[in-house]
Amino acid sequence: MSSNTTLIPKGYRPRLVEKRLDVLMRAFGCVEITGPKWCGKTWTALSRSASATRLDDPSQREAAQMDPALALVGDAPHLVDEWQEVPEVWDAARRKVDDAGGERGLLLLTGSTSLASDKREKVRHSGTGRIARLAMGPMALCESGESAARVSLRALLDGKAMVPARCETGIQDVARWCCRGGWPANLDLPDEVAFETAAQYIRSVLDVNVLDERLSPDTALALMRALAVNESQAVTYKTLGRDMSGGRPAPDVGTIASYLELFDRLYLTEELHGWEPPLRGKSRVRVKPKRYFCDPSLPVALLGATPNGLLRDMQTLGLLFENLVIRDLRAFISTYGGVGNQLYYYRDDAGLEVDAVVECGTRWGAIEIKLSDTKADEAAENLKRLRNKVLRNSAAQSAAPAFLAVVVGRGSLAYTRDDGVCVIPAALLGA
Repeated sequence: MSSNTTLIPKGYRPRLVEKRLDVLMRAFGCVEITGPKWCGKTWTALSRSASATRLDDPSQREAAQMDPALALVGDAPHLVDEWQEVPEVWDAARRKVDDAGGERGLLLLTGSTSLASDKREKVRHSGTGRIARLAMGPMALCESGESAARVSLRALLDGKAMVPARCETGIQDVARWCCRGGWPANLDLPDEVAFETAAQYIRSVLDVNVLDERLSPDTALALMRALAVNESQAVTYKTLGRDMSGGRPAPDVGTIASYLELFDRLYLTEELHGWEPPLRGKSRVRVKPKRYFCDPSLPVALLGATPNGLLRDMQTLGLLFENLVIRDLRAFISTYGGVGNQLYYYRDDAGLEVDAVVECGTRWGAIEIKLSDTKADEAAENLKRLRNKVLRNSAAQSAAPAFLAVVVGRGSLAYTRDDGVCVIPAALLGA
């Protein structure tokens, strides 16, 4: 265990979730930060900590297994990194908060894997009222320095007019962003070095996490590749099985489901569910979810793609760019307080599809994601069709969208069209 007045790592770059973390630390005795490994959870937690226990260290893990309370010893705020290695730490943290009689900001927990069902049995208390939860992912473009963040998603949701802004980004920039990914360890590294991170991430998942679950690394890798081939699609188990079998008998649905569940628990992938107003619309749960990787660099690595190769395959690059924008939108939403902050996509039986719908309380906005601003006209028509369809149903009393926007990769200007649709280069979008 380490203790210091400040544990801020050298070279640490501030993250969007910090303000939200500070608020939660003032409101709760303990805050859990979850997200994929290597995304920067520990560094952000250390920037707010005075001491730390690291349960990926065998000696510290062994002590905590004998007595979970030992993991909580240290000056406050005290960090327990990778708490899921000893699930009993959760209840010990809840008891420590109770015993502190209302003191706030005592503990931080970080976890890169949610508990499997057999380990959840070791947690007796939900932590409600004692432990707040905060999601974190790889860096958005505005965190890694690739975006000027002059257009605020929150301001758009608040109905504020967008102030025009200028940037210059090309298709080459998009290909580079997708290959580098949002990994904090890549900052300041040359491209040829940074491009190695995603492949090593996948290798670590296969060699450590998959084996720890007593599953097959070969099957896991085949399924990851099938997901990469079907990037940004609402793909069926049948299609995944076909694409991962290579002509051999496809795995059964139960096998595929078990591996997908593991990927979700590792925060490697995350589902994006379908949206349909009004809020209780039954079709919302009937729409098959899409599954996105936590960072576009992972499908890039699985496909063996390179920036130059992607420039010759605009369709694949467009799907990877969609993954990148979904990653950034999730990062922005994680900074908002309150409940009801969600990201969805829209698809109906009339063939209308919109890439992203952002909900923030009772407000919502719709986003189309296009590789180039030359597709803005087509995307704007889609968005207006969705708006008109929602407002046409007077019985549902659905609110008008706070905004409609086309987020583009290649573009030079953020502006509002005559029809009210915003066109926003990804390099100008922020929380």
